[in-house]
Amino acid sequence: MPEQEPETGREVEREAERRRRRAQFLRDLTEARELRDRVQPRRVRAARMRQAVRMRTFRW
Repeated sequence: MPEQEPETGREVEREAERRRRRAQFLRDLTEARELRDRVQPRRVRAARMRQAVRMRTFRW
């Protein structure tokens, strides 16, 4: 197997930028879910109940 060359500074910066954008996206996604949960409490309650039923029927 050929040895991997060390990453260049540009690749490291690109990876850091990708991670930063991904972290921002995940924060925005969480915020949007929380907002939806506040706006549509009935749907959230139903989803919670479905999840509880799934967990009860799941076999370890």
